[in-house]
Amino acid sequence: MSPSHDLRAWIARHLDPLEAHAPANGVMRSDFDLNPERPHPDQALTPAAVLVGLVEREHGLSVLLTRRSDTLRRHTGQIALPGGRQDPGETPWQTALREAEEEIGLHPSFVSVAGLSTPYRTGTGFLVTPVVGFVAHGFSLTPNPHEVADIFETPFGFLMDPGNHEEHERELPTGERRRFYAMTHENRFIWGATAGMLRALYDRLYGAAVA
Repeated sequence: MSPSHDLRAWIARHLDPLEAHAPANGVMRSDFDLNPERPHPDQALTPAAVLVGLVEREHGLSVLLTRRSDTLRRHTGQIALPGGRQDPGETPWQTALREAEEEIGLHPSFVSVAGLSTPYRTGTGFLVTPVVGFVAHGFSLTPNPHEVADIFETPFGFLMDPGNHEEHERELPTGERRRFYAMTHENRFIWGATAGMLRALYDRLYGAAVA
């Protein structure tokens, strides 16, 4: 079973083509979208990329997600899309496919890249390009125990339903309050940059125009 040609084409039509892997008109989303009062740090951004891997299941498309290892120095235990920082000379899709293979054992030959979603700036200084790709059946996954505690799938329809896009607020160690998107599915709390990137993908596919 594989996603229909029409579905692939419809999703790809709403994404940036690989040839245009710079933010169109400088548009990006960020951790600051819900926190306009927070000043953007004046810092050079480190390029990174993640894979939004879409798998066709009986109930429809699902998205490959991971829970980060409890031994990592940063973002311990958080839900994430497979990905990481770009190496010099890499394109975003090369980074996303390499990192997905390193983190969860997904061989690049199983992934058909559809296009690029809106770049996302994190508060930690990364500019992340979400790479959307269809994952063919027959793949096997093996988590890298140093980086990934768990691999799971979440229905794409759930993640693309704005009724499931919660806005939360949390107090930082500095005393500041930060607002962020979150989505809770089967006791898994998807929040922060991952939820922000999924929200931006929803806006491209179904919602308001990116402004």
